[in-house]
Amino acid sequence: MRRLSLIVAAATVLSVTAVVFPLSAHAQATRYEAENASCDGTIDSNHSGHSGSGFCNTPNTTGTAVQFTVNVPTAGTATLGIRYANGASADRPADISVNGTAVQAGFGFASTGAWNSWATRTLTAQLDAGANTVRLAATTGGGLGNIDYLDVTTDGPQQGARQMEDLGRGVVAVRSGNSVLVSWRLLGLDPDGIGFNVYRSTGGGGEVQLNSSVLTGGTNFVDSSANLSQSNTYRVRPVVGGVEQAPSTPFTLSANHASEPAVRIPIRGGGTIQFVWVGDLTGDGEYDYVVDRQTSPQSIEAYTSSGDFLWEVDMGHNSTDQNNIEGGSSTIDVGHNDGVTVYDFDGDGRSEVAVRIANGVTFGDGQTFSHGNDTEQFIAFLDGETGALRDASMVPTDFISDGPMYARFAACHLDGAAPSLVAYMKNRIGNGGFNLMVSAWSFDGSNADMQWKWLRNGNHPDGHNSRCLDVDGDGSDEFAEIGFVLDGDGSLLYSLGGQGIIHGDRFHIADMDPSRPGLEGYGVQQDHPGGLREYYYDAATGQMLWQHTLPGTSDVGRGMVGDIDPRFAGMEAWSFDGLFNAPSNQLTEPNTSLRPWPQMGLWWDGDVLMELFNDGKIEEWDWNNPSPTNSLPRLVSTWNYGGVVGPRSQPGIIADIHGDWREEVVLPNGSYNELIVYTTDRPSDIRLYTLAHNPAYRNDMTVKGYMQSHHVDYFLGEGMAQPPRPNITYAG
Repeated sequence: MRRLSLIVAAATVLSVTAVVFPLSAHAQATRYEAENASCDGTIDSNHSGHSGSGFCNTPNTTGTAVQFTVNVPTAGTATLGIRYANGASADRPADISVNGTAVQAGFGFASTGAWNSWATRTLTAQLDAGANTVRLAATTGGGLGNIDYLDVTTDGPQQGARQMEDLGRGVVAVRSGNSVLVSWRLLGLDPDGIGFNVYRSTGGGGEVQLNSSVLTGGTNFVDSSANLSQSNTYRVRPVVGGVEQAPSTPFTLSANHASEPAVRIPIRGGGTIQFVWVGDLTGDGEYDYVVDRQTSPQSIEAYTSSGDFLWEVDMGHNSTDQNNIEGGSSTIDVGHNDGVTVYDFDGDGRSEVAVRIANGVTFGDGQTFSHGNDTEQFIAFLDGETGALRDASMVPTDFISDGPMYARFAACHLDGAAPSLVAYMKNRIGNGGFNLMVSAWSFDGSNADMQWKWLRNGNHPDGHNSRCLDVDGDGSDEFAEIGFVLDGDGSLLYSLGGQGIIHGDRFHIADMDPSRPGLEGYGVQQDHPGGLREYYYDAATGQMLWQHTLPGTSDVGRGMVGDIDPRFAGMEAWSFDGLFNAPSNQLTEPNTSLRPWPQMGLWWDGDVLMELFNDGKIEEWDWNNPSPTNSLPRLVSTWNYGGVVGPRSQPGIIADIHGDWREEVVLPNGSYNELIVYTTDRPSDIRLYTLAHNPAYRNDMTVKGYMQSHHVDYFLGEGMAQPPRPNITYAG
C-alpha cells in the first residue's frame, strides 16, 4: 500500500483550489489554501507569514470548526500536518476527524509565541481513495488557532519500507571557549532542499534569529555572539518551499556553562554502570537512556533525555550469580552477554525494553514475576515509559538440562518492514563445549511470540558480538555471527566454517569497498591452528577475498575497519599485523608497528574520515606522520571531564544520539550518578541524514556483547557519493 502524506496548515477547507508543488524526488504535495475554503469564521490577513492571501480565523468558541476536502488517488495511511499560529499563551486543542470518524481527540496546538509565528503539527490517519473530509473542531472556549493551508503529499516511503523512529531534531548546544556550537538532525525522510533557521532566547527573553539566510549546508551553526553569562535556549525551524515549519524542541545551555564537549545527564546514584542503551521511551521524538547497575542483585534503570528518573527493574535473586559463562537465569551484561536491548518493537512510537528474565524479577510498576522453576527463562517486553511488563514468552527448553542460557539481543527487520528481536543464547555443556540457539521474537503491543528458532548442529563458528543487517541486498535483514549468517526466516544462509574460519573476538560488516557491489566482512581469529590472523570476505555469499596467515598461533583480540587514510580508496582494516587498505589488500604504512589501536571508531571532527576511540581517548590517525598506538594525535581525553570506561575499556555506548550525523560517546562519571554524553564541539559543512535513520546502523545500536563500531550500509569516507534516501517509514 502506498503511503500518503498530508501537511495541514491551520485552515478549514471544504472545496478549495489546489496547487501542486514538489517536496522531493519521492514526494509531491498539493496545497489547499485556507482562503479558498469554508471556515467557521473569517479569512484574515493581518498577521504576516501566512501563505497565499490569508488564513482562517475562527471565533473563540468551543466547537468552532475547520473542514477540508482532500482528494487522493489511492487509499492508505496519510500523515496529516496542520500548520497554524497561536499567539495566545494557552494551548488550543482540537478534535480531529476524518470522514466523520474521530482519529485524534484533544489534539494540542501549543502556543507559537506570536500570531505571526507559524508551526505545523502532524498525525496519521487512514484516507479513502477519492474525496475525504478532514475536520478540526475546537475543544475549549479559546477556539482554534489561525489556520493557513493544507498540503497533501501523494507519494512517500517506498513499498516495503521498514518502520523506524519518528525522531525530532535533537538540538544540542555545547560551549567551546566564547562560542557555542548548535547542532541538529537532518532526518531520513526530510525533503530535498530543506533548510533551517536557528533561534536563540537569552535569559528567558524573546527569540532572535541568528542566521541571516536559510542554512542549507551542514546541520550545525556556530553562535559567536551569545552572552554566556546568561542561559541561552536554542531551537531550529525547518524551512520547506520558503515556508518555516514547526519549531524543534528547545535545548538550553545554562548560564556560565563550562567550556566542554559534553552534555551532562543527572541520574540517581548507585552501582557500577557497564552498558547504556538509547530509545524514545516517552514518545517525544528524542532519545532517552536505559542503564544497567552491576550490583547484586542487578538492576536496570530508565531516564528521560534530560535525566528525569522513570523506573527501576530489580533483576532479583537469579541475578546474584554473575559468573561470566555459567551464571544466574536473570543475570545480564556479563562476559560477552547482555540480555537487554531497547527498540520500538510494536511501532507505537515509543520504545520497549526487551529483557531476558526469570523468577523473581520486579518490574518498574512494582509487580514481581513469579514462576516455579528458577532455571526456565522468558523473553519479556517492558513498557519503556513505566517499566511494567507488557508480555513475556518462555524461552525454548531444548538445552535446559545444561542450565540457564545467557543472551545477546539485537533488533532486526527480518521481513524488511516490522522489527523483531533476535536472541543469541548459549550455555555450556558440562565443562566442555557450548549449546547455541538463535531465536526471533515479535511483539505487537500485546503479545510476545517466537517467530523461529535455530539450533546449531555443525561447524558454524560464533564469536563475541553479533550484527543484524541486510547483507545480500534483498531488502530484509539477516543475523550475522563471525562465522555464519542466518536468513530472515531462520535458515542458514552460509557458514564460513567450511573455509577454515573458527571462533574469533571481533568482526565487521560494511561497505568497505565502494567500487565493489554490496558489503564486505572482516574478522579476526583466536588461536587459529593454521596461523590465520584476519580475513576479508563478501558479506552476501561468504566468498573469501583475502586472508593473512603468520607462523604459530595468536589470540587476535581486536580488529577494526574504517576509512582513516584518504590516499587509498575505501576502508582500512587492521588488527596487530599492520594497517591494510581492505579493497587492495595493501599496507598503507610499510612499518607494521605504526598503526592505531584497533578498538572502536567514531565520526567526530567534521570530515568524513573516521576518528578512533581507545581507552577513553578520542584520537585520529595521521597518515602523514604515522606513530605507534600509544601516541596518536588526541582530540579529547574523556577523563578530563570525569568519564570512566567499562570492561575492556569500552564506553556505555557510541552512537548518533543527538545533533547532526556525528556520533556521541556516553560514559558514566566515577560516582555513577551522571551520564556524560560527549558530543562534538567542531563545526562541519558535511550534510548527512542522521545515522540513526540508517537501517544497518540503527539495528547495531541495539547490540552490545564485546562492543564494536556501528556501520552504515553505504560507504562513508573520502570520495563518498551522496547516500541514497533510506527506505524507511516513521513509526507511530
